[in-house]
Amino acid sequence: MFKYAMFDLSDRRQFEAAYRHLAPVALRVAQRVLGDTPAAEDVVQDLFLQLWRDPDSFDASRGSLRAYVTVLARSRSLDRWRTRAAGESARARLASEVGLARRQSADGADHAALGRERRRELLTVVAQLPREQRDAILLAYGRGLTASEIARDARLPVGTAKSRIRLGLERARAHLGEAA
Repeated sequence: MFKYAMFDLSDRRQFEAAYRHLAPVALRVAQRVLGDTPAAEDVVQDLFLQLWRDPDSFDASRGSLRAYVTVLARSRSLDRWRTRAAGESARARLASEVGLARRQSADGADHAALGRERRRELLTVVAQLPREQRDAILLAYGRGLTASEIARDARLPVGTAKSRIRLGLERARAHLGEAA
């Protein structure tokens, strides 16, 4: 039987052995939650990267490494699923606003065309942001979450969540300014 509690995860060989045995377990958990193999693989990679960087995050006195990895995989998969849902909600809200703007537009076809182009450009810019910044912006503006709520859901310090939102907005503004 493979004994995870005895492992020193800061030791490369022991970490590799734990990875070989537990990555498939984590992948199955993530796939069940996400229903998306590439996204599940990303979750597993992030999870084991965290374990490599901070091996002391696992406390054998609180349970087995298998249970810890399973809980982390499920939790991170749910976070990713929520982020994806927030993005879909933001796109739906934007589509609704575009429809409303079309109905309210009395300025003619040229004004509506310029508005559509500007919205497309904005969506393209947001899609090109780094994942952490894009997710934070979509959660803030797509789902209406506060920085504190984003920080809690992502298990981040509030300052980090605020920084991701601010940096993402700055990058988007800079890119839109260049395009103008």
